[in-house]
Amino acid sequence: MNPDPISPTRSTRPSPLRVLWLQSGGCGGCTMSLLCADVPDLNGHLARAGIDMLWHPSLSLASGDEVIALLERCASGEQALDVLCVEGAVVRGPNGTGRFHLLAGTGVPMMDWINRLAKRARYVMAVGSCAAFGGISALGHNPTQSCGLQYDDDQPGGLLGAGFVSQAGWPVINVAGCPTHPGWVIDSLTALADGAWTPADLDPLARPRFYADQLVHHGCTRNEFYEFKASAEKPSDLGCMMEHMGCKGTQAHADCNTRLWNGEGSCTRGGYACISCTEPGFQNPGHAFHATPKLAGIPIGLPTDMPKAWFVALASLSKSATPARVKANATADHVVAPPVLRRTRLKNRGG
Repeated sequence: MNPDPISPTRSTRPSPLRVLWLQSGGCGGCTMSLLCADVPDLNGHLARAGIDMLWHPSLSLASGDEVIALLERCASGEQALDVLCVEGAVVRGPNGTGRFHLLAGTGVPMMDWINRLAKRARYVMAVGSCAAFGGISALGHNPTQSCGLQYDDDQPGGLLGAGFVSQAGWPVINVAGCPTHPGWVIDSLTALADGAWTPADLDPLARPRFYADQLVHHGCTRNEFYEFKASAEKPSDLGCMMEHMGCKGTQAHADCNTRLWNGEGSCTRGGYACISCTEPGFQNPGHAFHATPKLAGIPIGLPTDMPKAWFVALASLSKSATPARVKANATADHVVAPPVLRRTRLKNRGG
């Protein structure tokens, strides 16, 4: 009798995706975000997706010598490593030595560990804008010489160099955000585990297209106010925050208002302007985060792909056509003028 070709004792599933997660120069906010993923059991969810977390500083029990031994096995090739995830910027100071950030128990700069492990990994993933571009860790004059894995702000290079490719032939995957949405991280790892991705699924800054080909503006609950250029004037107002409050949702590449945080929130829904945290250089905007710089009364940061002349013409026309209801609600902290009741059924014009 021939054996069952799909025996329950044999698994046809590919080998799990072995992931090593390191934290470098940063606040740990991307891990905090991941721990708030909208799943009942994060470890179980990852396991069911075929993801084997070799070690994560917040999810794993191992510490000390046990972890150092694991890192040595990964760096030597004794332990297979599919994905090296790095959270936080690479700290290269002082004077390029990396000694501002030594891995505890080793006396070796974290940037040296990252260099060794990146050469062994099939894929390298920068988790968060600090790891991708330098982010908040590279704020101002950047005295710690922090940078991203493959970018230094918006310039290719970073720690690993512009020409770096992983064992699978990929550049660093930049899951940018400050912090990252937990879904961006989980979906990226799941796509790698399923073999469902190619480098073409990354945008020109090597961010996953499934979220980076969207704009924060998409799905924003303030879009009616944006259409009529009915603007908020203070933080509690309901109106559009682009004109006066510094919102960059029309320029920021992310799906924050269609893939909500914790199932129901986003920055703009909470009354905070989008600061474009998925973009390189967001930490040094050249102005206060809560203010919109203008030239001759026109916002400098225009919506993506919109010529200035078109914006001026559209804004002027929109403001002149703003319904009184929208104008009143824009500078209120609650709806003071509800929509007028009106029949939407077309009249029967038949003879």
